[in-house]
Amino acid sequence: MKLIDFIPTVKGQILTNIEGLENVEISNAYVSDLLSDVMGSVGENMAWITIMRHLNVVAVASLAGIPVVFFSKGIIPDEPVIKKANEEGIHLISSSLTTFELAGILYKEIHS
Repeated sequence: MKLIDFIPTVKGQILTNIEGLENVEISNAYVSDLLSDVMGSVGENMAWITIMRHLNVVAVASLAGIPVVFFSKGIIPDEPVIKKANEEGIHLISSSLTTFELAGILYKEIHS
C-alpha cells in the first residue's frame, strides 16, 4: 500500500521532508521500542511504530531499510532527530493515536 494514502487515515502529521513520500510502499509493519529487536525483526518496506524519539531511531531505521517511522501518542522527536531523518531519507510521522490503534489500522489497511 502507498504510505501517502495511509497518513490521513491515522491522523498523521508529516515531520520530515515530503520528497519521495508518494513513492513509499508499505508491505508490513513492526511495533517495538527495543532497538535490537527491531534490527533483528524488520525488513525493507516495513513501517516501524514506536514511542522512542531519540537519534538512534533514525540510525536503526537507516540500517534496517525502514522507510518510515510512526510515532504514536502524538510524540514528536527533537529537531536534530528530524534533521538526521531528512539526511537519511527516512520519513517520520506522528499520530495522536495510541500504538494499539495505529498498529490495528495499519494491519487492516495492508491486509484488506
